[in-house]
Amino acid sequence: MTDLDSRVQDIMAENFAPVVTANDAGGLASAVYVAGHVQFFNYGLADQAGKRPITPDTLFNIASVRKVFEAALVALGTLRGEISLDDPVNKYVTELNGDYIRRVTIGELATHTSGLLLATDHPPWPNESYSLGQFLDILNAWTPQAGEQPGKQRIYTHAGYVLLQLALERRYGVPIGQLIESRILRPLGMSSTLLPERGPDNRAVMRPEFMQRVVQGYSDDGMPIGPPGDQHSYYDFPGSGQMFSSARDLAIFLTACLDGRAVDPQLREALQMTQREMFRFNEKFGQAMAWENVDVDGVGVVDKPGGLNNASAYVGLVPDHKVGVILLANRGDFGHEIARDRVLPALSRLEPNLPAH
Repeated sequence: MTDLDSRVQDIMAENFAPVVTANDAGGLASAVYVAGHVQFFNYGLADQAGKRPITPDTLFNIASVRKVFEAALVALGTLRGEISLDDPVNKYVTELNGDYIRRVTIGELATHTSGLLLATDHPPWPNESYSLGQFLDILNAWTPQAGEQPGKQRIYTHAGYVLLQLALERRYGVPIGQLIESRILRPLGMSSTLLPERGPDNRAVMRPEFMQRVVQGYSDDGMPIGPPGDQHSYYDFPGSGQMFSSARDLAIFLTACLDGRAVDPQLREALQMTQREMFRFNEKFGQAMAWENVDVDGVGVVDKPGGLNNASAYVGLVPDHKVGVILLANRGDFGHEIARDRVLPALSRLEPNLPAH
């Protein structure tokens, strides 16, 4: 083990060992990219009842981290001249004709600046799910709640990304899972990242060899929530479920975002394009395409958290220092701020002592 590896281990142990103990629900899989290579760190259990340990290949529901993949599809489409950030969304989803929604663009959806805010975006969470027809009707009827205008504010919206998914499917005539697979996952060599359909029991439909690797999800107080492969079902049409991945597979994506020398140049450019700030919404935070830009005591972090009541995920980068962290937890409300505010700045400070290469 190199001195650098040892220092990375110390940083991870200091920050995560106290919050992922035998008394805590579930566990954590993490990957750290520093100095051109990846280390994996695993804590706790994928399933407490079966005492199954977490490994770099354990599969987690990554929640809203899925959005960075859809943002990458948009960026790639713009670089190829197939789609424009200025295209109105109803160019592709032609059923949209409401006064507000017809003014919303692809770029505004990708950067959470559309102004949209639906019941599926915030507590209290709705009990019912929405069919595609109901979703389109809601969008057509939507009016600003407090003077919102397309492109003039940042309001985080799941509904906006469900609509973006639909626009991408309409533009290319291909289901979103196949688009992500063919344009991002396969070119990068990511073989354990899945966007499965949701079965009638709200479980992901995946092959047994994948299902055996999926975690049991827990609430933040340790109660099991749903079976392994459980998916939330606010939207009842194909492609609107959650993505599953492992720390090992997401480390490939992390490496492509930070380095990308082995990646197709156009895909590398698309991944970099998604990270660039496009809207500044307060002194500390800016919004890129899915990613957020955060100033942490002078360290420029680019990150994306995701969370459900039984899953937490986080991908964070410091492009200037070429360091990054992935966190995948099988419990709700795991504090990703530990990585953003403490771990990434600490890893960035290692750079002056890196060996020459």
